[in-house]
This record gives sequence, structure tokens and C-alpha cells, in this order.
Amino acid sequence: MPSLAFIGLGIMGLPMAGHLLGAGHQLRVFTRTKAKADALLRRGARWCESPADAAREAEFVFVCVTDTPDVRDVLLGDAGVVKTVKRGAVVVDHSTISPAATREMAHELSLRGAHLLDAPVSGGQGGAQQATLAVMVGGDRDAFDRAEPLLRHVGKTITYCGPSGAGQLTKLVNQILVSVTNLAVSEALVFAKKNGLNLKTTIDAVAGGAAGSWQLANLGPKMVDGDLRPGFMIDLQQKDLRLVLQSAEQSQASMPAASLVHQLFTAAQAAGHGKDGTQALFTVLEKLAAIH
Repeated sequence: MPSLAFIGLGIMGLPMAGHLLGAGHQLRVFTRTKAKADALLRRGARWCESPADAAREAEFVFVCVTDTPDVRDVLLGDAGVVKTVKRGAVVVDHSTISPAATREMAHELSLRGAHLLDAPVSGGQGGAQQATLAVMVGGDRDAFDRAEPLLRHVGKTITYCGPSGAGQLTKLVNQILVSVTNLAVSEALVFAKKNGLNLKTTIDAVAGGAAGSWQLANLGPKMVDGDLRPGFMIDLQQKDLRLVLQSAEQSQASMPAASLVHQLFTAAQAAGHGKDGTQALFTVLEKLAAIH
């Protein structure tokens, strides 16, 4: 079985790495806070002191960190993967980052004979824990074919989207759909509340028809109950929407709804909800409707 490395053991990365380890692979791990790796180390993973150390013997290197600068540091920094990556190795980046930066980093790794696949995921913490993530992959097709059996350990829907950057662009499409639908759910429930409807009954009435969505079924009840615990934080959604708007500007695509929801999430952040789940958008709409 191929030797693997996993860099970044946060909310998403830790369970994903656990699935790969549970499949019987040798796993080298690195994350900024070593304590986050304890559970994996007890199960036989090997601790590494840097991304370069992790990549040294790995045939596949998985990365799951927060933003473009973090990926750049992991891959191209002074102690980055590029310093030791094996010729022919496949680096799989599960982070959601800039498509343009992804292409640049793919080129840098190619100079060392390695392949970079951009493979952002959708499904949140629950999907990572249950290995039911949707994985959207861009990069070299042969490298994807090699990596796909491993991706099956962490995701249920694995889709090859095209050349380098295509996975990131597809994830941004996903984030437009997710965030604008979240706004629609919030607005609809505020309308229902303002007009005296029972919100749980309203959700039951419309969720099974054409208005049904993942956001309505999963976030709607949390909005009703005031449950703001994060499945996906507003701060991270804002990072993704920033990437959407940057890419839209580069491609001259008008994004009026995405721009609006980005501004409304900014209001949520200003109200102290940045670390809350994206369902906290409902609280902004409540205030606009003078609901207390």
C-alpha cells in the first residue's frame, strides 16, 4: 500500500486522515498544533516536524488547511513539501483556495516532477466524519486516476472536473449555491415569523416540495431553535465568498446575489457571529425585519 502524508488536522482534516489510517495505510502527519494529532498517533500514525518532513517518503501528500497563504506556506515555504517531495508523488489539496494560485503552485511542484490535484470538499464536519464528502478535483487526469481509490476513503461523490484549478472553481460554484440558498432560507423564515406562522410547521410544509433544499432541512430547524453552533463557520464562508468575488472579477462575471450575501455575512461578523455557523445569517435578517 502506498505511503501517505496528511498535513492539517483541523475540523475536516482530522477525520479525513483518520479514514485513510483506518484503511491500513502508513500515515505521516503534521499540523501546527501537535496535540491535535494525538488520536492519530495513538493509532499508529507517525509525527513529522514539518511539511517537508511529512512529504519526504510519501507517495501521496494530502493537505487540508484554511486559506491560500496557508497552502502556499505548506507547499512552497522554507520547510514546505516542495523541498523533499518525491518525483512522481501526487499532492492532493483539500483546502478551498484561489484557483489562480492553485495553478501557480501546480507549476512549481511540476518542476520537481510532482503533481498537484486541487480537491476541495463539500459536506462539512459531518461529511468528513462519515466519509460522505463530495470531492471536486482538478489537475492531471492520470494523477487523479491514481489518487481516486484513496479519495474513496473520505468521500462518497468523487468528480474529476478538468485541468488544474477546475476543482477550486467547481467548489466556488458550490459555495455560491450554498450561500445564496442559505439567504433564501433565512429570508423565507423571517417572512413566516413576521406573519405569525409556526416556523417548524412551515418547514415541514414546504421542505418536501420544490422549495426543499439541504439548507432548509438542516439549517432551517437550527435557525428556529436559535442553535448557532457551527457546522461551517461564517468566517470560513466569507473567505470562500471572497474567492468567488475575486474569480468573478477576473472572469467579468456579475455576481449580485453572492455580493449581497457577502455583505450580510459581514454584518453577522460585525455582530460577533464570525465563529458561529452560517445559519446565524438568520439573525441579521431578523434585525432588518425588526424582530426581537
